[in-house]
Amino acid sequence: MTTLSRRDLGLLALRVGTGAVLVAHGAQKLFGCFGGGGIEGTTQAMEAMGFSPARESAIAAGLAEAGGGALLALGLATPAAGAAAAGAMAGAVAVHYPAGFFAMQGGYEYPAFLGFTSAAIGLAGAGRYSLDHATGHVLDRPWVVVTAFVGAALAAAAVVSRRADALAGAGAGSEDGAGSEDGDETGASGTDSAARSGEPGE
Repeated sequence: MTTLSRRDLGLLALRVGTGAVLVAHGAQKLFGCFGGGGIEGTTQAMEAMGFSPARESAIAAGLAEAGGGALLALGLATPAAGAAAAGAMAGAVAVHYPAGFFAMQGGYEYPAFLGFTSAAIGLAGAGRYSLDHATGHVLDRPWVVVTAFVGAALAAAAVVSRRADALAGAGAGSEDGAGSEDGDETGASGTDSAARSGEPGE
């Protein structure tokens, strides 16, 4: 077995494994599969976590995970798929950040790992055993890589910033001495809501 074929097999295994996890989480959000909340439950969770508009945020997160995961597994439009999944995970990291790093404490370890893995696959390419390779890398050009990752980074930054502003506004409207307690409760309820909606990191 040549070094090249080992690399391509490794990329195939990584793509399929990562893609399957993302599709499962996306299916929880979109369809209520695997104990997920579906669109309605995810919308409520998104609202509780400070994302606005909540329903559109729920749909976008579900599509990024399910669609991005499926494309990663197939190795089709890999840069766009990896960027979309990484962008969705950035939002999940923002939710879990107040709880620290480790997943066992409700932290952002798991979504960060999924995000970095998805981004790495998108940057490295899908390898020989992929639809990108079969189609002559039409959707895997250098300009696609740049456009996809810049677009995903800008979109994620806008979503996270808007959520932070919404939470800050809610805290500012609280009574004196209650602001910090509300912030703590928001972080805790956000983690709980993420688990109910199928957000990575539960």
